[in-house]
Amino acid sequence: MQTLLAPIQQFLHCETPDAWVQKAKQPENLNALLVDHMICELKAAQTAMLLIRRYAVDKETGKALMDWLQPYKDYVFRKQGNLQSLANANGLSKNIEIKQGSPYAQELVDKMVLLIKEELHHFYQVVEIIEQREIQFGFIDSSRYAKALLSHVSTFEPNTLIDKLICGAYIEARSCERFAKIAPFLDQQLNKFYLSLLRSEARHYQDYLTLAEQVANNGKSNKDISERITFFGQAEAQLILSEDEDFKFHSGVPKML
Repeated sequence: MQTLLAPIQQFLHCETPDAWVQKAKQPENLNALLVDHMICELKAAQTAMLLIRRYAVDKETGKALMDWLQPYKDYVFRKQGNLQSLANANGLSKNIEIKQGSPYAQELVDKMVLLIKEELHHFYQVVEIIEQREIQFGFIDSSRYAKALLSHVSTFEPNTLIDKLICGAYIEARSCERFAKIAPFLDQQLNKFYLSLLRSEARHYQDYLTLAEQVANNGKSNKDISERITFFGQAEAQLILSEDEDFKFHSGVPKML
């Protein structure tokens, strides 16, 4: 596991603070953490799908792809559907017609489709656990984390896409690091589950970085994105190390009441 985590730890600019781990391992916070984890898996799939929709396919195909995610959104936000309907929904294929004129569309589809399928499989696994434990959930506010990171994204292309991909890499890397952090303190079922997620989450962050490099190096000139990677790494670390009133999977240091 340490070999798997070493690149993640080098990529991130800080470790998860002990204060977050201490709160996460308290039994009374576990249900909230599981529900937020479920939401995070759905949002990860939505984010990847939005990238495909924006940069790789035409408008009609993009709408069809977003509609394909609807059963998952309905389960979370409308309390519609069940495990069986979710199990039958994840049939996304890489055989998507690519929009002409986009030099990195195929690479984007290839990596993001695999990511979406894995995130939704993880989503289903979390739902299984939530239903087994009869955990009830209502409306869930978004955390500040992703929104704050994305607030720094450039407003002109291709820098916008590059920045979004870098943000995706940090979100996936932090998820992987936190799974490893809390797994030793959880019951046998959750320990095994979170450790099983490490390999795919580690690959996801690398896929996002690879895509960012491909976009930056496409065309007549090569663009060095190391400064942007460092910038977002520092911004991400500031969010993780700063005091946070909310408690979520990607929240900062729990605020003392």
